[in-house]
Amino acid sequence: MDSLISRIKQDGTVLGADILKVDSFLTHQVDPKLMRQIGKVFAEKFKDAGITKVVTIEASGNVPAAYVAEELNVPMIFAKKAKNVTMTDELLTADVYSFTKKITSTIQISRKFLSETDNVLIIDDFLANGQAALGLISILKAANTRISGVGIVIEKSFQTGRALVEETGIPVISLARIAGFDQGQVVFTEADL
Repeated sequence: MDSLISRIKQDGTVLGADILKVDSFLTHQVDPKLMRQIGKVFAEKFKDAGITKVVTIEASGNVPAAYVAEELNVPMIFAKKAKNVTMTDELLTADVYSFTKKITSTIQISRKFLSETDNVLIIDDFLANGQAALGLISILKAANTRISGVGIVIEKSFQTGRALVEETGIPVISLARIAGFDQGQVVFTEADL
């Protein structure tokens, strides 16, 4: 997706050997026009898959996932990282290690929002080591839903996430794929869309 790659080149900041900071348009401040474009690209790819729900993990995945759900005209669910007093229904949970925060969170989705008749598309902002996607896959499998794919805004292809997710048999579709970093610059590889 050319507009996304251009924005990464323009506003992304490489931190160390394996972190890309994109807080000016995706992970803190959000560019809604770019997110709407992202939503349309994923929706076009999965328009004939019969998707009934779009699922992500809070918080940075919420915006692109909401735009995908809007385009597909289906609900969006985000897995919460902290239980609150209103979550009184049966919860489906998984432990997820955050690569950037260096912490493990127990993510949760109320079982009432997922059923065996659902066909789910997972959308997330980044794919690095695959832990967020695998946690969501675990929850969705516990609910006996069908999972049509994992849509990723930015994939760090030099890390293990794609291989781990693909081992589950679920396809990964990434809009921007990063082969690595070279002297503070992002090196891209061919994206899926």
